[in-house]
Amino acid sequence: MHISIIIPVLDEEATIPGLLAHLRQDRNVEILVVDGGSRDRSRELVRAHGVRLLRSPPGRGRQQNLGAAAASGDVLLFLHSDTRLPPGWQDHVGRTLAGPDVAAGAFRFALDGRGPAFRLIEQGANLRARLLQCPWGDQALFLEREMFRRVGGFPDQPLLEELVLLRRLKRHGRITIAGAAAVTSARRWQQRGIIRTTILNQVILAGFLCGVAPGRLATLYHRSRDREKRG
Repeated sequence: MHISIIIPVLDEEATIPGLLAHLRQDRNVEILVVDGGSRDRSRELVRAHGVRLLRSPPGRGRQQNLGAAAASGDVLLFLHSDTRLPPGWQDHVGRTLAGPDVAAGAFRFALDGRGPAFRLIEQGANLRARLLQCPWGDQALFLEREMFRRVGGFPDQPLLEELVLLRRLKRHGRITIAGAAAVTSARRWQQRGIIRTTILNQVILAGFLCGVAPGRLATLYHRSRDREKRG
């Protein structure tokens, strides 16, 4: 099994060096960073680590599709720059995909923040992922390259592209959650407020499930962020 890790980035100079240093400990893994037009030092830092760098128009779905098309691995893993994979993650990927009727897998969700509020967020996210087979992108979705090709990859939309991909995948099998957790930075919750961030996430998800156009949801999301910055 040869795994290609695809990392979409946009202005992630604060997170990308630590992630690449973390991943370089793993052998027999291809790493591709797909930059969506960063205006900071992200591309410079990627080159300094000797990792393959691709450039793409902005949009996480577009970036991940470009990375998948350029990847050589028979298994693709999509990783956010503020998420860290657990020890022994390659074994977890192999065991998960070897399960019966599995279309794709992801890791359990964990945050690096301290306190009971973060533990509640984790519990809710993991319950949703297990019962609804609906992990977030923070949980490092992985699947065989052929399955990704079969379902047409990520849609070209501004938000929640992973949920559309999951819907397509569930027509071909189960989305299984591995026993280990990928740990994501709690910076969004810490910077924007735990309650506000959680409510916004749930409103966006509910709107998507009710059929609201992704473009309208993206506008709502970015307006909320702009208000936070002005406040």
